[in-house]
Amino acid sequence: MSIRVLLADDHALVRQALRALLDREGIQVVAEASQGQEAVSLASTMRPDIAVLDISMPTMNGLDAVRELHQLSPRTKSILLTRHDEDQYVMAALQAGIRGYVLKTQAAVDLVQAIRRVHNGEVYLSPGVSGALVEAFLSKSGLPAEPLSPRERQVLQLVGEGRSTKEIADLLCISVKTVESHRARLMQKLDIHDVARLVRYAIRRGIVEA
Repeated sequence: MSIRVLLADDHALVRQALRALLDREGIQVVAEASQGQEAVSLASTMRPDIAVLDISMPTMNGLDAVRELHQLSPRTKSILLTRHDEDQYVMAALQAGIRGYVLKTQAAVDLVQAIRRVHNGEVYLSPGVSGALVEAFLSKSGLPAEPLSPRERQVLQLVGEGRSTKEIADLLCISVKTVESHRARLMQKLDIHDVARLVRYAIRRGIVEA
């Protein structure tokens, strides 16, 4: 039986190239998504074996999509496909529960191997990822606690993307007052009291791109 895969990337050409690569290797792409929330919804319906997600997607990034996806489809294992090899992105991905971390520059070589190894219960991290981070993941030590709720992280991402309070409220289908409440709570938790520092924090945690 072939491995069933969900692809999530906001660039259609990237998804097409990945689908062609996986098709040649006998790996079945059962669904495609252009952003995180769509990926979560499709995973809850399709229950793929593997979800391959880009880290940088609008509205909901790949990291938060992985967290929600694991709640709704626990048997689905996730692989993050990204151009980022910086420690803060890798650490955030490990904390989110990914089982594979593949650099886009190595996707043609690494992705098929990553899917097969993750499907077999292994962990796959592209060459070049810090060995110390691998050890931290395997030992479950050294990973910083995540202080924010999923909704607070989503609000933080949208703030980092430069969205206004009204835009955030419309995108999340909540009131402006609720957005303000989430933002106030996350600022209090992080002890950050201006937008510029919030954005820097979001970049460090891999929530938005620099």
